[in-house]
Amino acid sequence: MNDMIERAALFSRAAHQAVGQRRKYTGEPYWQHPATVAEMVAAVEAATVEMIAAAHLHDVLEDTAVTALDIEECFGQRVATLVQELTDQFIDPEIGNRAHRKALERDRLAQVSPEAQTIKYADLIDNTISIVARDRGFARVYLAEKRRLLEVMTAGDQALRRQAWSVLTEGEAKIRGIAR
Repeated sequence: MNDMIERAALFSRAAHQAVGQRRKYTGEPYWQHPATVAEMVAAVEAATVEMIAAAHLHDVLEDTAVTALDIEECFGQRVATLVQELTDQFIDPEIGNRAHRKALERDRLAQVSPEAQTIKYADLIDNTISIVARDRGFARVYLAEKRRLLEVMTAGDQALRRQAWSVLTEGEAKIRGIAR
């Protein structure tokens, strides 16, 4: 494994463990989610070391005490930029309700780099699988949001985007009771 990727994996694990973060529904250590996302990104033909490192780190700004400056100092400007592109910007409830915040986030993500969109596809795949399997009520809301996101987020790796669409449509079928 590349040194930067290994350092990013360890950094992510330490950051998420430092705040005791666990996966909703399963209770698994949270760092396993970014590791899964990074594995999917690593399988993309055009994946770069920076993309894989950013995949490991994609949730640290939202969920831990890590700052963008910490990431830049440890992993460089490109990784920091990718992580910032992947970090939700519209989280304050004072901005509006969930639907409004998600619409703002969707418009923002439609404009981020193709590399960040590729990572976001992998994130969407892993989260969709987990949510559909464990929370069909919330899955209805989540899948509708992600369908609208995939409609506008078109610049990333097309094979991974197709996989995201496939997981999304399979999830929609499952919550409708038509398991494929």
